[in-house]
Amino acid sequence: RFSSVVAPRDVVAMLTGFHSRIIPVIRANNGVVDKFLGDGVMATFGAIDASQTAAADALRALDAILVEAEAWQIEKQGLGLSAPLLVNGAVASGHVVFAALGSDDRLEYTVIGEAVNLAAKLEKHNKAERTRALFPESTLARALTQGYRPAFEPERRNNARVAGVDGPMNLCARL
Repeated sequence: RFSSVVAPRDVVAMLTGFHSRIIPVIRANNGVVDKFLGDGVMATFGAIDASQTAAADALRALDAILVEAEAWQIEKQGLGLSAPLLVNGAVASGHVVFAALGSDDRLEYTVIGEAVNLAAKLEKHNKAERTRALFPESTLARALTQGYRPAFEPERRNNARVAGVDGPMNLCARL
């Protein structure tokens, strides 16, 4: 919606301004930005360099990004927008493959795997759940064993149905 009422250069300035705030947060939590997806950012934790704390690092980064997003939203309130600029997130953990994909004249390093696909589905599912962030209960359990302590107590969403996922899932949410 935002891009339909704001000049393209202002949309780009807004996005790059937000990126400049969250990229350091990702890096500070041992993450790597994999790619920019329009108004989205995909980051990996432990994909390039194996990590025993990847799930904990990812959830710490998510906590910090959501705090940063709140500050960013407050700054942007004076733009006269009809709706707030919402920032959602999702984390999924599991094995991924880090590879160069493409052809001889155009290669891109990225991650592929079930965890990547699930994170994308969960990010979209935030709208259905009316949440700011979602992650599987299993990711929280893994992160807790890696030393993660939630900045905010997650709300449990048991037996959630996520589009494109076979069967119900137990999710944790941040409102």
